[in-house]
Amino acid sequence: MSMPPPPGWYPDPSRPAVERWWDGSAWTEHRRSPEATVHLAQPRPGFAATAAAPLPARTGGGRAKAIALCSAGAVLIASIVTGFLVLQDDDGDPTAGPAPSEPHEPDPATSTASPVPSGSSGSAASPSSTEDPDTLVDQLNGITLPVPKGWEKAEDTVGNELALQTPGTYDCPGDPGRCRQGKITSSTVTGSDERSPQKLAEADIVDAADAAYEEDSLNRKPFGGITRHRQVKAGTVAVGGRSGYFVRWRVHTAEGAGGYVQSLAFPSSTGSEAMVMVRFTVDAGRGAPPLSDIDEVVDGIRPVGGGGTGGGVGSSVEPGR
Repeated sequence: MSMPPPPGWYPDPSRPAVERWWDGSAWTEHRRSPEATVHLAQPRPGFAATAAAPLPARTGGGRAKAIALCSAGAVLIASIVTGFLVLQDDDGDPTAGPAPSEPHEPDPATSTASPVPSGSSGSAASPSSTEDPDTLVDQLNGITLPVPKGWEKAEDTVGNELALQTPGTYDCPGDPGRCRQGKITSSTVTGSDERSPQKLAEADIVDAADAAYEEDSLNRKPFGGITRHRQVKAGTVAVGGRSGYFVRWRVHTAEGAGGYVQSLAFPSSTGSEAMVMVRFTVDAGRGAPPLSDIDEVVDGIRPVGGGGTGGGVGSSVEPGR
């Protein structure tokens, strides 16, 4: 079994005229026009390399035959490895449209802001010594997020989902476990062709609330479950020069003080402008971060390499806690 190719830009299986981002395990919705440079050695996705290395000339002897057999075996193995992803389509299902075995043009897909781990596919790179500690860079979605005072970049992230978090944890008031008072994640919207930021945010807020205060990935209820919620804020907002939409809920839980969740959807600044979802979770208990930190991050989102195209339209209105 061969290892899958690393993250990078490859010819799109369904649209060979453009390139598409492969995150290391599945195709994303990010596309771009291919570079003008012709890469003669680049195999097209979905096809194994057919050119075999020339076999040594027969000189008539056991040694020559052995060398020829070894070379033929190497070519066969190379063809099998190259065809590792021939049965992978855009959604990772066993059909057609593989990722090539070598990258067309290496390009880091994830932020250099987080050391990596976990996730919904792919992983973040370890931070470099020149990285700005006050900025989280989401290279895949072409945006940067400011790190509010008292927050930090998460060392462990879930695949392409980059995160900011409050340092330190506390004993969850419900089922045993450790909880944090604040978390912010940035990820690409997948599994939907919806392009309306409002519809995406309104649909995501339910999942955001459940993930934060209902039940965790281990089927535990850190806060005893959600007892009720109310919408405290919603509306259009400019995000990095793009039009987005957000929804904020106040969530009450069976155990503890509950908190606030917010879903913010907007188009990416890169490639085919896939939709981006930024989720915010802030506890309502004593010592939790102020809600103004949410507005600070929304207002400070910028395109990667961009200047002053910020956002924050409507973000100055504060709901009562």
